[in-house]
Amino acid sequence: MILQDKIALVTGSGSGIGQAVAELFAQEGAWVILLGRTQSKLEETSDRITQRGGRATIVPLDLENSLNRVPEVAKALYERFGHLDTLVNNAGILGTLTPLDHYDTILWEQVMRVNVTAPFFLTRELMPLLKKSPNASVINVVSTVAFQGRAFWGAYAASKAALANMTETWAGENPRQGVRCNTVNPGATRTAMRRTAYPGEDPATLPTPQEVARVFLYLASDFATDIRGQHLNARDWMTWRQPTDGL
Repeated sequence: MILQDKIALVTGSGSGIGQAVAELFAQEGAWVILLGRTQSKLEETSDRITQRGGRATIVPLDLENSLNRVPEVAKALYERFGHLDTLVNNAGILGTLTPLDHYDTILWEQVMRVNVTAPFFLTRELMPLLKKSPNASVINVVSTVAFQGRAFWGAYAASKAALANMTETWAGENPRQGVRCNTVNPGATRTAMRRTAYPGEDPATLPTPQEVARVFLYLASDFATDIRGQHLNARDWMTWRQPTDGL
């Protein structure tokens, strides 16, 4: 198994891409820490994992309103596991698709807090645990609008651009050793957020979260040891197979 006995934390793992990534990591041998806002959804993901023989621990945490609890979470993880191999900053909110002229200030701050501040704070607080791994990986989930602004996408586009830049900055501070930091752009995927943004779109025309999860497996694995500060498109990796065992 590619991630045998690795410890991975995935935010937003109660549904969508986060759930698919967590399940794939567990399938490949990782012990997965499921972090998200809604305990019932995390329990559902945990049940799906354990029913298939995997291992999971749930950590209910509201990334908008309870970031002050992150040091407590980091301490608990250290006491239980001693290190962390992978952090996937997947949790995010869309906000409102509206002209910037009309964007609500409070909503703007909420989107920035969940999409930018939370990944920064989680990564910073968990960095000592990540540095105890011989090949740690931080994977930040961005979007096509991170690299090219799009009308009406407001705070979401700005937040993903900031997250991409922050990833490059962290990678630049660890150029040859230490924790690897990269981003994944899932592209259009069959998720609840996508349905909100494009209500008239036929979801059957889009890849599933399970199909786009494979690039996360690559970045979490030892095959990506030299990948730092890169922005990977999930669609380019949907057919990736681990070379030695026909994954």
